[in-house]
Amino acid sequence: MKTVNIFLFGMAALLCSCENKDKVYDASGIFETTEIIVSAKTSGEITNLNIEEGQNVSAATELGVIDTTQLFLKKKQLAAMGKSTKSRLVDKNLQLATIRQQIIIQVREKNRFEKLVKADAASQKQVDDINYQIEVLQKQLKAQSEQLSNSNSSLSNESTGVDAQIAQINDQINNSIIKSPIDGTVLTKYTEQGEYATPGKALFKIANISDMKLRVYITANQLTKLKIGQKVRVFADQGNTGRKEYTGVISWISEQAEFTPKTIQTRDERANLVYAVKVAVKNDGYIKAGMYGDIKL
Repeated sequence: MKTVNIFLFGMAALLCSCENKDKVYDASGIFETTEIIVSAKTSGEITNLNIEEGQNVSAATELGVIDTTQLFLKKKQLAAMGKSTKSRLVDKNLQLATIRQQIIIQVREKNRFEKLVKADAASQKQVDDINYQIEVLQKQLKAQSEQLSNSNSSLSNESTGVDAQIAQINDQINNSIIKSPIDGTVLTKYTEQGEYATPGKALFKIANISDMKLRVYITANQLTKLKIGQKVRVFADQGNTGRKEYTGVISWISEQAEFTPKTIQTRDERANLVYAVKVAVKNDGYIKAGMYGDIKL
């Protein structure tokens, strides 16, 4: 009987020893996530804002609108100006057709009178007069062509300027639509529908809490056991119910050592210099930013 009791006592001690050993973690830290504050890009009244704290939203989905009435009216005015400018562009070939036709006629007359001169039926002065008329018409053609080119070029530049202004208005209208840059959860809502927004005014804070990062600090001795992409066991606090285990992946290791943060404990508390490490963890909804966690290599 005594032998049995000793055996049972030994087994219990072994189990306790294993249990205590499992609770010795290699590093501790705090769960964190990247938080993004979404701000207004234009000014105006917030005519619509369909978000609530705790709501999951998708990237590029329209969540609200800042009033675009003035922008729409300005765009309409610019469109009318652009249409008017383009209507003043002229067809050079059509405008110069008359002079070109006159030159063709004079060249024919010149050829005809040159034949008459050879037959002594016309004088050389008549041929010279026709050559002079041709030269005058050619100068007129060149001058009018340059004038029309300059006019069209000026109108084209004016039209391009109007198009650029319309593009700016379109960009401002697009910026008036409130969107989230990422898929995530709305953490804090800073403004409400009906309020006036100005560029840079914070509208809401969002974070992707599905992918959490546990930032821990390790000693130089532990550093040799870690590499990017390595899987580790992660334990998150669960209050009175104990700790919940997750699978984590080393996503970042600091290249420089730093002094141990006062709020962080490492396995070797005597170490002054430690390396920061980030462990990526898929969140099942129970991990919260700021919650303590541990890793076991």
